[in-house]
Amino acid sequence: QVQLVESGGGLVQAGGSLRLSCAASGRIFSANVMSWFRQTPGKQRDFVASITSGGSTNFADSVKGRFTISRDNTKNTVFLQMNSLKPEETAVYYCRLITLGGDYWGQGTQVTVSS
Repeated sequence: QVQLVESGGGLVQAGGSLRLSCAASGRIFSANVMSWFRQTPGKQRDFVASITSGGSTNFADSVKGRFTISRDNTKNTVFLQMNSLKPEETAVYYCRLITLGGDYWGQGTQVTVSS
């Protein structure tokens, strides 16, 4: 079984920064994609960023230039550095791992951006 545990969420003022972490444990195939999504109440879960095990990255247009994604393959951990945060980016941020063994989600971490 694979488990994902997110951390790093919290309250930040508009224009501020936060760094989220997601640690994966369990049987994880070396070839995988780790992603971040976010969701607000009553809305669908939206893609934010992803990174492959080889280091290729992809970002939602709304976060390009402000967010970066990185990973430590030795620790099966992915990071999301979020800069210049906006109040509308208040959401629960979820980590996702897609691998040959399955598709897994974390429990989410709340990010609140005050205006």
